[in-house]
Parts: sequence; C-alpha cells; structure tokens
Amino acid sequence: MGADKVRLVMMDVDGVLTTGEIFVDAQGNESKVFHVHDGSGIIYLHRQGIRTALITGRRSKAVELRAKELGIEDVYQGAKDKIRPYEEIRSKRGLTDEEVCYVGDDLLDLPCLRKAGFPVAVSNATEEVKSAARYVTARSGGQGAIREVAELILKAQGKWEDIVDRAGL
Repeated sequence: MGADKVRLVMMDVDGVLTTGEIFVDAQGNESKVFHVHDGSGIIYLHRQGIRTALITGRRSKAVELRAKELGIEDVYQGAKDKIRPYEEIRSKRGLTDEEVCYVGDDLLDLPCLRKAGFPVAVSNATEEVKSAARYVTARSGGQGAIREVAELILKAQGKWEDIVDRAGL
C-alpha cells in the first residue's frame, strides 16, 4: 500500500489539521482549532521515529505554537508553491519520495500529492485531491484525520502494538 515505507508525514494545515475555518476577532487576531486526537497521532509517529512536517499557504502564529508544542521541526508557512518546501524537507532528511506521506485537501496540495509515495486526502477534500490520493480518510480534516493516518502507517509498519502497550505511561 505504501504506508509501510513511510518515514516522514508532511501535511497541509487549514482543512487537514483544522476544519478549515479561520476565526478572526474585531482586532484582527486569528485563531484556529486543533483536534487533540491529531496531536496524539503526531506524537505517536514521533515516538516510532517517523518525522512530521507542515506546509501551509497561510501564515499564523497559532500554527507556529502548535508545531512547537508537538515537536514538529519542519514548518513552512506562506508557501503558495508547496513543491519547493516538499523537496527541501525531503532532501534535508535524506529520504526518497517513496518514504514520504503527504496529506492534503485542496488544489495547492496536488503537486506534493503527485510526488509522495503515499498520498492521502482527507474525506472532505476536493474531488481532484481525492483522485490523486492512494488513501482517503474516513475522518474529515480537523476531526482526527491525521490520527487516522498515523494509526494506518504505524499498523502497516507493525509499530501500533508498541503504542498501545505504552498507553498511559
């Protein structure tokens, strides 16, 4: 399936780690809502030696803070052309496209999805993105889709039982 080879999970933010809604208050402050299950999934990947990265077309302090909290080292914001950061991260980590999972939801994600060895679309992605994906999540973006992807990858690699065994520690 491809999930068994993944060593790096790259993902979009708005519509993947969030529902895609952006809240702006009267002072122009932006906020986002992140699902705790997605954060757990990212931590589980890290525990098993699988890196994660964020590539987003927007800029947000909330993304910076959430990435730091989860230990995501590679964060590219304001990336209208996502293939450049995709290539930089992959090269920096010494990986092949086959070892990369990319999770997206909209047209800006298509170039990365077409390169990645394991392309994934969230269930509420555009039809074009779903067509480019090898796997479409049952859960929507911002509603545990990344946790679903993490579990799928870890099960494919025989690492999920270790996560279950270590639960609560």
